[in-house]
Amino acid sequence: MAHPSQLGFQDAASPVMEELLHFHDHALMIVFLISTLVLYIIVAMVTTKLTNKNILDSQEIEIIWTILPAIILILIALPSLRILYLMDEINDPHLTIKAMGHQWYWSYEYTDYETLNFDSYMIPTQDLTPGQFRLLETDHRMVIPTESPIRVLVSAEDVLHSWAVPALGVKMDAVPGRLNQTAFISSRPGVFFGQCSEICGANHSFMPIVVEAVPLKFFENWSSLMLKDT
Repeated sequence: MAHPSQLGFQDAASPVMEELLHFHDHALMIVFLISTLVLYIIVAMVTTKLTNKNILDSQEIEIIWTILPAIILILIALPSLRILYLMDEINDPHLTIKAMGHQWYWSYEYTDYETLNFDSYMIPTQDLTPGQFRLLETDHRMVIPTESPIRVLVSAEDVLHSWAVPALGVKMDAVPGRLNQTAFISSRPGVFFGQCSEICGANHSFMPIVVEAVPLKFFENWSSLMLKDT
Protein backbone atom coordinates (compact mmCIF):
# COMPACT_ATOMS: atom_id res chain seq x y z
CA MET A 1 0.00 0.00 0.00
CA ALA A 2 1.00 3.63 -0.27
CA HIS A 3 3.02 5.26 2.50
CA PRO A 4 3.65 8.89 3.52
CA SER A 5 5.83 10.97 1.15
CA GLN A 6 5.76 8.22 -1.47
CA LEU A 7 6.66 9.56 -4.93
CA GLY A 8 6.11 6.52 -7.14
CA PHE A 9 3.40 3.94 -7.63
CA GLN A 10 2.59 1.13 -5.24
CA ASP A 11 4.40 -2.18 -5.72
CA ALA A 12 2.75 -4.14 -8.51
CA ALA A 13 0.69 -7.17 -7.48
CA SER A 14 -0.54 -8.18 -10.94
CA PRO A 15 1.04 -8.64 -14.39
CA VAL A 16 -0.95 -5.71 -15.81
CA MET A 17 0.27 -3.36 -13.08
CA GLU A 18 3.85 -4.45 -13.79
CA GLU A 19 3.31 -3.54 -17.45
CA LEU A 20 1.89 -0.16 -16.40
CA LEU A 21 4.94 0.52 -14.23
CA HIS A 22 7.27 -0.33 -17.11
CA PHE A 23 5.31 1.94 -19.44
CA HIS A 24 5.42 4.74 -16.88
CA ASP A 25 9.22 4.46 -16.67
CA HIS A 26 9.45 4.32 -20.48
CA ALA A 27 7.34 7.47 -20.94
CA LEU A 28 9.09 9.28 -18.09
CA MET A 29 12.50 8.64 -19.67
CA ILE A 30 11.29 10.10 -22.98
CA VAL A 31 9.93 13.18 -21.18
CA PHE A 32 13.23 13.54 -19.29
CA LEU A 33 15.28 13.40 -22.51
CA ILE A 34 13.03 15.95 -24.25
CA SER A 35 13.18 18.29 -21.24
CA THR A 36 16.97 18.01 -21.11
CA LEU A 37 17.29 18.80 -24.82
CA VAL A 38 14.95 21.80 -24.61
CA LEU A 39 16.76 23.13 -21.53
CA TYR A 40 20.13 22.78 -23.28
CA ILE A 41 18.84 24.65 -26.35
CA ILE A 42 17.40 27.47 -24.21
CA VAL A 43 20.64 27.85 -22.22
CA ALA A 44 22.73 27.76 -25.41
CA MET A 45 20.60 30.43 -27.11
CA VAL A 46 20.63 32.72 -24.06
CA THR A 47 24.35 32.47 -23.34
CA THR A 48 25.92 32.53 -26.80
CA LYS A 49 26.44 35.74 -28.78
CA LEU A 50 27.08 33.94 -32.05
CA THR A 51 24.50 33.35 -34.78
CA ASN A 52 24.54 30.36 -37.11
CA LYS A 53 23.22 31.50 -40.48
CA ASN A 54 22.47 27.89 -41.48
CA ILE A 55 19.83 27.64 -38.72
CA LEU A 56 17.98 30.85 -39.68
CA ASP A 57 16.50 29.29 -42.84
CA SER A 58 17.11 25.54 -43.03
CA GLN A 59 14.79 23.07 -44.73
CA GLU A 60 16.63 20.13 -43.18
CA ILE A 61 16.03 21.31 -39.60
CA GLU A 62 12.31 21.81 -40.28
CA ILE A 63 12.08 18.26 -41.60
CA ILE A 64 13.88 16.91 -38.53
CA TRP A 65 11.73 18.73 -35.99
CA THR A 66 8.59 17.56 -37.80
CA ILE A 67 9.54 13.87 -38.14
CA LEU A 68 11.24 13.46 -34.75
CA PRO A 69 8.13 14.30 -32.63
CA ALA A 70 6.08 11.92 -34.79
CA ILE A 71 8.56 9.10 -34.09
CA ILE A 72 8.51 9.90 -30.37
CA LEU A 73 4.69 9.79 -30.32
CA ILE A 74 4.75 6.40 -32.04
CA LEU A 75 7.24 5.10 -29.45
CA ILE A 76 4.78 6.15 -26.74
CA ALA A 77 1.56 5.08 -28.50
CA LEU A 78 2.52 1.51 -29.44
CA PRO A 79 3.24 0.19 -25.91
CA SER A 80 0.26 2.19 -24.60
CA LEU A 81 -2.13 0.51 -27.05
CA ARG A 82 -0.64 -2.89 -26.22
CA ILE A 83 -1.38 -2.41 -22.52
CA LEU A 84 -4.91 -1.15 -23.27
CA TYR A 85 -5.67 -4.36 -25.14
CA LEU A 86 -4.07 -6.44 -22.38
CA MET A 87 -6.31 -4.77 -19.80
CA ASP A 88 -9.42 -5.66 -21.84
CA GLU A 89 -8.35 -9.28 -22.32
CA ILE A 90 -10.51 -11.72 -20.34
CA ASN A 91 -9.70 -15.36 -21.03
CA ASP A 92 -11.60 -18.10 -19.18
CA PRO A 93 -11.84 -16.51 -15.70
CA HIS A 94 -11.62 -18.98 -12.82
CA LEU A 95 -13.81 -16.83 -10.61
CA THR A 96 -16.41 -14.13 -11.22
CA ILE A 97 -17.28 -11.57 -8.53
CA LYS A 98 -19.96 -8.90 -8.79
CA ALA A 99 -19.08 -5.68 -6.95
CA MET A 100 -22.04 -3.39 -6.37
CA GLY A 101 -21.53 0.17 -5.15
CA HIS A 102 -23.93 1.72 -2.64
CA GLN A 103 -23.99 4.91 -0.63
CA TRP A 104 -21.57 4.29 1.07
CA TYR A 105 -20.38 0.71 1.06
CA TRP A 106 -19.63 -2.15 -1.35
CA SER A 107 -21.44 -5.45 -1.66
CA TYR A 108 -19.86 -8.52 -3.23
CA GLU A 109 -21.50 -11.54 -4.80
CA TYR A 110 -19.51 -14.61 -5.82
CA THR A 111 -21.63 -15.66 -8.79
CA ASP A 112 -20.07 -19.14 -9.03
CA TYR A 113 -21.61 -19.93 -5.64
CA GLU A 114 -25.30 -19.91 -4.83
CA THR A 115 -25.32 -18.03 -1.54
CA LEU A 116 -21.89 -16.48 -1.17
CA ASN A 117 -22.46 -12.72 -0.89
CA PHE A 118 -21.85 -10.05 1.74
CA ASP A 119 -21.66 -6.32 2.36
CA SER A 120 -18.33 -4.61 3.06
CA TYR A 121 -18.42 -1.59 5.38
CA MET A 122 -15.55 0.56 6.58
CA ILE A 123 -14.50 -0.16 10.17
CA PRO A 124 -14.97 3.02 12.28
CA THR A 125 -11.82 4.52 13.75
CA GLN A 126 -12.84 3.73 17.34
CA ASP A 127 -13.25 0.03 16.48
CA LEU A 128 -9.86 -0.46 14.82
CA THR A 129 -7.44 -2.97 16.33
CA PRO A 130 -3.65 -2.40 16.46
CA GLY A 131 -2.14 -2.78 13.00
CA GLN A 132 -5.29 -1.88 11.09
CA PHE A 133 -5.36 1.17 8.84
CA ARG A 134 -7.73 4.08 9.40
CA LEU A 135 -10.25 4.68 6.57
CA LEU A 136 -8.96 1.60 4.70
CA GLU A 137 -10.06 -1.43 6.71
CA THR A 138 -13.41 -3.16 6.10
CA ASP A 139 -15.40 -5.65 8.16
CA HIS A 140 -15.45 -8.11 5.23
CA ARG A 141 -12.65 -8.44 2.70
CA MET A 142 -13.01 -9.58 -0.88
CA VAL A 143 -10.97 -12.80 -0.82
CA ILE A 144 -9.54 -14.19 -4.06
CA PRO A 145 -7.16 -17.03 -4.98
CA THR A 146 -3.68 -16.08 -6.21
CA GLU A 147 -2.46 -16.79 -9.73
CA SER A 148 -6.02 -17.24 -11.00
CA PRO A 149 -7.82 -15.02 -13.55
CA ILE A 150 -10.50 -13.08 -11.69
CA ARG A 151 -13.35 -11.29 -13.45
CA VAL A 152 -15.08 -8.47 -11.57
CA LEU A 153 -18.48 -7.21 -12.71
CA VAL A 154 -18.95 -3.67 -11.44
CA SER A 155 -22.20 -1.75 -11.12
CA ALA A 156 -23.95 0.63 -8.72
CA GLU A 157 -27.34 0.82 -7.11
CA ASP A 158 -27.73 4.56 -6.58
CA VAL A 159 -25.07 6.98 -7.90
CA LEU A 160 -21.75 6.78 -9.74
CA HIS A 161 -18.96 4.96 -7.93
CA SER A 162 -15.58 3.63 -9.05
CA TRP A 163 -13.99 0.35 -7.95
CA ALA A 164 -10.23 0.92 -7.82
CA VAL A 165 -7.31 -1.08 -6.39
CA PRO A 166 -4.01 0.57 -7.46
CA ALA A 167 -1.69 -2.35 -6.61
CA LEU A 168 -3.66 -4.61 -8.95
CA GLY A 169 -3.86 -2.03 -11.74
CA VAL A 170 -7.67 -2.04 -11.63
CA LYS A 171 -10.07 0.90 -11.88
CA MET A 172 -13.59 0.53 -13.21
CA ASP A 173 -16.55 2.91 -13.00
CA ALA A 174 -19.71 1.65 -11.30
CA VAL A 175 -22.68 3.08 -13.19
CA PRO A 176 -26.32 2.50 -12.15
CA GLY A 177 -28.10 0.34 -14.72
CA ARG A 178 -24.87 -0.64 -16.45
CA LEU A 179 -22.67 -3.70 -15.89
CA ASN A 180 -18.96 -3.05 -16.52
CA GLN A 181 -16.33 -5.73 -16.28
CA THR A 182 -12.63 -5.87 -15.60
CA ALA A 183 -10.17 -8.66 -14.92
CA PHE A 184 -6.88 -9.19 -13.12
CA ILE A 185 -4.55 -11.88 -11.79
CA SER A 186 -2.98 -11.51 -8.36
CA SER A 187 0.60 -12.68 -8.76
CA ARG A 188 1.33 -12.98 -5.03
CA PRO A 189 -0.52 -13.34 -1.72
CA GLY A 190 -1.25 -10.15 0.17
CA VAL A 191 -3.80 -7.58 1.25
CA PHE A 192 -4.41 -4.78 -1.25
CA PHE A 193 -6.29 -1.59 -0.43
CA GLY A 194 -8.35 0.69 -2.64
CA GLN A 195 -11.05 3.30 -2.35
CA CYS A 196 -14.01 4.58 -4.33
CA SER A 197 -12.52 6.86 -6.98
CA GLU A 198 -15.65 8.71 -8.07
CA ILE A 199 -17.16 11.46 -5.93
CA CYS A 200 -20.41 9.88 -4.78
CA GLY A 201 -21.74 12.02 -1.97
CA ALA A 202 -21.09 13.02 1.62
CA ASN A 203 -19.34 9.80 2.70
CA HIS A 204 -17.38 9.24 -0.50
CA SER A 205 -14.14 9.01 1.51
CA PHE A 206 -15.53 6.25 3.71
CA MET A 207 -16.12 3.31 1.36
CA PRO A 208 -12.77 1.51 1.09
CA ILE A 209 -12.00 -1.66 -0.85
CA VAL A 210 -9.89 -4.47 0.60
CA VAL A 211 -8.81 -7.37 -1.59
CA GLU A 212 -7.09 -10.29 0.14
CA ALA A 213 -5.24 -12.69 -2.15
CA VAL A 214 -4.55 -16.13 -0.68
CA PRO A 215 -3.40 -19.50 -2.09
CA LEU A 216 -6.16 -21.61 -3.61
CA LYS A 217 -6.46 -24.10 -0.72
CA PHE A 218 -6.96 -21.26 1.77
CA PHE A 219 -9.55 -19.68 -0.53
CA GLU A 220 -11.47 -22.96 -0.64
CA ASN A 221 -11.42 -23.15 3.17
CA TRP A 222 -12.63 -19.54 3.43
CA SER A 223 -15.47 -20.08 0.93
CA SER A 224 -16.58 -23.25 2.76
CA LEU A 225 -16.74 -21.36 6.08
CA MET A 226 -18.66 -18.47 4.48
CA LEU A 227 -21.17 -20.86 2.93
CA LYS A 228 -21.71 -22.56 6.28
CA ASP A 229 -22.35 -19.20 7.96
CA THR A 230 -24.99 -18.32 5.37
